[in-house]
Amino acid sequence: MGLNEQDARQKGIAYEVTRYGLADLDRAIADSAAHGFVKVLTEPGKDQILGVTIVGEHAGDLLAEFVLAMKHGLGLNKILGAIHSYPTWAEANKCAAGEWKRNHAPQRMLAWLERYHGWMRGGAA
Repeated sequence: MGLNEQDARQKGIAYEVTRYGLADLDRAIADSAAHGFVKVLTEPGKDQILGVTIVGEHAGDLLAEFVLAMKHGLGLNKILGAIHSYPTWAEANKCAAGEWKRNHAPQRMLAWLERYHGWMRGGAA
């Protein structure tokens, strides 16, 4: 759906890749189908979805959430914030969005907050 890496390169569109392996998805493990991945292309530094590739069982079903998000300009933060029932295949979309969020966590701010809270608890700064 949308752009893949080859298309983005050919068109000169900058992108970032976030990949979530279905081997970690509890539902896939329970169904003995823990293979494949969800790969999302986003604008660099933003959660805006440029394209999605899903390989594995139920790929067509998983794609629907991304189609909706792209059509209405919703980013990965909105997918991450949506409630996904557990354990279902649809959770793979949430996990992919979570991977994106972890990759974009403000490391300097988190390090500062860790030091601050350690100091507030009476520990070493």
